[in-house]
Amino acid sequence: MKECKNLAVIIPALNEADTVGDVVKGALRYGCDVFVVDDCSDDATREQALEAGATVLSSPFVTGAWCATQAGLLYAMKKGRYDFFLTMDADGQHDPDSLPQLMERYGETEANMLIGSCPDRGSMGRRLVWRLFIFLTRLKIDDITSGLRLYDRESVKAVLSKEASLYDYQDLGVLLLLRRRGLHCEELPVSMCSRSNGCSRVFRSWSAVAMYMFKTCVSIGADWVTDSKQRDNWREYDGI
Repeated sequence: MKECKNLAVIIPALNEADTVGDVVKGALRYGCDVFVVDDCSDDATREQALEAGATVLSSPFVTGAWCATQAGLLYAMKKGRYDFFLTMDADGQHDPDSLPQLMERYGETEANMLIGSCPDRGSMGRRLVWRLFIFLTRLKIDDITSGLRLYDRESVKAVLSKEASLYDYQDLGVLLLLRRRGLHCEELPVSMCSRSNGCSRVFRSWSAVAMYMFKTCVSIGADWVTDSKQRDNWREYDGI
């Protein structure tokens, strides 16, 4: 079994007591360090993660999956002994056996961030929305919402910037930020499981979907404006 000793695994978790222990144990089999960020759960998420062998960071209030992910990345980054940082969900959708696949694929590319991709997992409506956002942003990424992501140190520095703290989701806004920073993202097809319990917090209701669509469209508009300003600056610098 290939070990990933220079890898920190970050798992944000909110009320995932039924699944987080198995996710932690699966990741630990590969010799990496696992950090669970308990986002103020009101069940036994913290206890189950500790029992499974993870280091657990506890938030005093619910911050959201992206803020919890950033907290875990910052904590691991400050330790100074990791070259790679992998984020994954606590609900059992992401297979820990994807870790060595992602690490091996990273070594074959020039990517700063590698996404474990499974675009077929969403409904037809969700996939149509993804295709629209991909068209508007010109991103060459099929699965823009996957939380299974392998970052190097440069990409982690970018997602810990003040700009990245404005996001609510680890999806399109983060990908656009990395592109603006000149960092390269690629995908690796992986298998994913269905949630064993609960539902997506982004798509839990029509109002949540509407808010997600609105915030994502704002991110796209901001990216267009930023790109335009950058082009103007380049023309001025080049004397065009």
